[in-house]
Amino acid sequence: MIAIRTLFVLLCCWLNTALAADNTLVVYNWSEYLPKQVIAQFTKETGIKVKYSTYDSNEAMYAKVKTLKGKGYDLVAPSTYYVDRMRREGLLQKIDKTRLKNLGNLNPRLLNQPYDPNNDYSIPYLWGTTGIAIDTKAVESQKVTAWADLWDPAYKNKLLLLNDLREVFAMGLKVLGHSINSTDETEIRAAYEKLTQILPNVRVFNAESPKALYLSGEVTLGMDWNGDAYMAHQENPNIQYIYPKEGVSMWLDSLVIPSGAEHLEAAHKFIDFVLRPEIAKIITEEVGYTSPNLAAIKLLPEKMRTNRIAYPTEEDLKNAEFQVDVGEALPIYEKYWQRLKAGQ
Repeated sequence: MIAIRTLFVLLCCWLNTALAADNTLVVYNWSEYLPKQVIAQFTKETGIKVKYSTYDSNEAMYAKVKTLKGKGYDLVAPSTYYVDRMRREGLLQKIDKTRLKNLGNLNPRLLNQPYDPNNDYSIPYLWGTTGIAIDTKAVESQKVTAWADLWDPAYKNKLLLLNDLREVFAMGLKVLGHSINSTDETEIRAAYEKLTQILPNVRVFNAESPKALYLSGEVTLGMDWNGDAYMAHQENPNIQYIYPKEGVSMWLDSLVIPSGAEHLEAAHKFIDFVLRPEIAKIITEEVGYTSPNLAAIKLLPEKMRTNRIAYPTEEDLKNAEFQVDVGEALPIYEKYWQRLKAGQ
């Protein structure tokens, strides 16, 4: 009898542990990219507890997921070119789109892209551009219309560059008239050499919270993502965002499920949750980045819908390019990136 009772207790403990595990979602996302109220509402509606951690670059996210062989996280949010790389390397699993009732809210123009045909592995979350942020109280905005202007010696020790390999090299490549997705080592090396010339102007590389440095006055101009600049502008209207004439780089961050994810039902529920118009609206209003959710955009106040920082015009996107996977050229970028960061 004692043995049976003991077995029963152990079985109950096992069931409780299993149920608790199924009632969990582990999310790995960009810094300042998901409002706490969204997480709280998801937990309130579903009973699923969210374990949330962040990263500040695609490279950091990729290294972590690859080291864990796709295990440890249920959802991550890579950019286009890393969705492509991760699915090819078997680090992602297919998404069951039959579970996503709100999929039809997404902008068709952002679906079925070459990095993930038919969106078998990724669902658009937020998109945006990378351009120039400037404190117009400290710097005359009329003097800054292009990426090339950031090389001006007048801006010594005043610039912020994003701590992001592809973003920084995109700027260098654009200034030289090349594609931001170049796989030509001669062009990549030329961009590196051009970027070494801007180092005296660089005060800091930062991708975790650039807006904090613009708002504090530690830097007065430099690179930024449009959503980050939008949020900085809300706090200080002197912080403006410029679409450089050479063209901005465009990116799309998507929700994906790593190959070793354990909580698949919770992952699908969360994806469908953030696809709801009222939830997507909360997200874009809170973080400032552009929503791919057409139904959510209709719910936004006109002041935000017509704000060119958050929602650019076709003219703003002239000469813009989407980042794509550079394949075997990535180690070339990484080599020169390390040299650049070392000041060589």
